[in-house]
Amino acid sequence: MALIHLRSVMEFSEIIEASKRLGVWAHLATVSPSGTPYISPVHPCWEGQTLWTMMGADSAKAKNLAANNKATYHWQVGDTTDFDSLIVWGTGEVFTDLETKRRLWEGVFDYDLNAFAPGGPDDSEGTGFMALTPRRAVLLKTYGMAGREVWQA
Repeated sequence: MALIHLRSVMEFSEIIEASKRLGVWAHLATVSPSGTPYISPVHPCWEGQTLWTMMGADSAKAKNLAANNKATYHWQVGDTTDFDSLIVWGTGEVFTDLETKRRLWEGVFDYDLNAFAPGGPDDSEGTGFMALTPRRAVLLKTYGMAGREVWQA
């Protein structure tokens, strides 16, 4: 039996909707300076068309992004998603400045950042945020067997 692969173009808003439908957790892929891939579970949140993730300013993720700013998020197949998954590729930049921290601390994330940095934005020297600018996304429907929706910047 031959599989039919349907491909359609997505709107950016559909990327955001799909990520939220698939759950709050995603896997973030970065690459170390030596070329070793790293995968980390993260809880990213959208602000407009930017995907933000809280991270340690000196974490492996932050160091990898300083060497190679390409990053990928993958929302895996969930129990109630009809076996869909979403992959978003883009370029990342880590921010550790106080102005960005204060802006992001309230209203962007859907969880309490104080649980991870109890000093709040003003006393969280080791805390940073990665902003991912998406360049491409693919929504795989039923593992891709029911088609794929693609978005490109």
